[in-house]
Amino acid sequence: MLKKNFTRKNLSNNVHQNLGFSKNISSLIIDDFFESLVSELIKFNKIKISSFGTFKVVDKKERIGRNPKTKIEAKIIARKVVKFKPSNTIKEKLNRQWKAILNLMLHIKLLVK
Repeated sequence: MLKKNFTRKNLSNNVHQNLGFSKNISSLIIDDFFESLVSELIKFNKIKISSFGTFKVVDKKERIGRNPKTKIEAKIIARKVVKFKPSNTIKEKLNRQWKAILNLMLHIKLLVK
């Protein structure tokens, strides 16, 4: 699988191509969307987007970690992190795609034998 990040610019270009907005307006739409997402997370600690998933702010406690290279212990401070839980719709789409790929691979193996 080719490792490539899907960036804001890619998303902005998709909005430009699919909705017909100018690239500048598309970029502003994407920036405003992410700003809204972050500000809502700060206010409410949780955002649920129907048929997509849920973003949730979680408090991580302070703990002792270890540098795997030097084996030196270090204190990792308490912090907040954002967790994402995909909706069942997203999970089903991903699994449907993987099932199709696995079935194709199995079919190819049977043809080669």
